[in-house]
Amino acid sequence: MGIALAESMQRVGLARLPTQWGAFEALAFERHLLKCTPRVETAVAIVLGDLTHGAPLLRIHSQCLTGELFSSLRCDCADQLDIAMRKIVKEGCGLVIYEHQEGRGIGLIAKLRAYALQDAGLDTVDANLALGFAPDSRDFTLPAAILKELGIRRVRLLSNNPLKFRALKDAGIEVTERVSCEAAPNPHSISYLRTKKERLGHALTLEEQG
Repeated sequence: MGIALAESMQRVGLARLPTQWGAFEALAFERHLLKCTPRVETAVAIVLGDLTHGAPLLRIHSQCLTGELFSSLRCDCADQLDIAMRKIVKEGCGLVIYEHQEGRGIGLIAKLRAYALQDAGLDTVDANLALGFAPDSRDFTLPAAILKELGIRRVRLLSNNPLKFRALKDAGIEVTERVSCEAAPNPHSISYLRTKKERLGHALTLEEQG
């Protein structure tokens, strides 16, 4: 996982965002980077309720065009986003920080090439390595910076991924609880999920849910 060197970060937009789950606010952020391409990194915080008390629910979510737009069954990304939004609405408070880090940071085209390698027999980790990428190339320093900008120092993290937990801890954000965000496996996603559990350390049971 690479670490971005930031020159500055600022909030650049705010809008109401009525959704199928409930009425949220969308806060847009830009971060200007040093010695990186692209020079400007963006993310959106989807916010519900008052985040200044206690430890709000937090989902750090990476863009997945194939899963979220085309309903691909190869991954659990769209299901995890749905689970997170529903839990936040049920509690009445929380946020999703949505980052443009497709394919665990390798981009859409490389992700599709990795899919082809997986179809040829590699798992998701070895496919990334074969293309010259790390198993997970994402950088979670921007979500941490957004949390600090919003005055949030303690969260309950909606995630199965230990990298997100460690990234927040390293940035001085206290994670008081890890809340499961596990989707039921299907025949197309089970091997992908098994690899995430066995090789990337994700907290998954891989049990079908009723």
